Amino acid sequence: QVQLTESGGGLVHPGEILTLVCRTSGNIHQVENMAWYRQTPGRQRELVARVNNGAPTEYGDFAKDRFFCNRDTHRNILVLESSDLRSDDTAVYYCFLRERRWDSDKGGRIVEYWGKGTQVTVPS
Repeated sequence: QVQLTESGGGLVHPGEILTLVCRTSGNIHQVENMAWYRQTPGRQRELVARVNNGAPTEYGDFAKDRFFCNRDTHRNILVLESSDLRSDDTAVYYCFLRERRWDSDKGGRIVEYWGKGTQVTVPS
């Protein structure tokens, strides 16, 4: 069973560096992309950054030039960093993984996974 575990959240003051790390476990077949999303109460989950295989990293409009995302392809670790946080970046940040699997009993299919999320709080 593939699992995603986020770490690095907490209280981060403006001007401090946020580093979120998503670690994976389990038997991952072929990663199509890994991403960070975030969500605040009463709002839909929104994309922060997505690292696609063979394509440029995508960022949400609010995240461009403020958040930076990198993936360690060998260990399937995803890192999100920012040194330009604002109070409206306060949210629960979730790790996401989309893979293509081949199982003898289920054939080929796309499977998506979510981490449990990590709270990031940026005081005003």
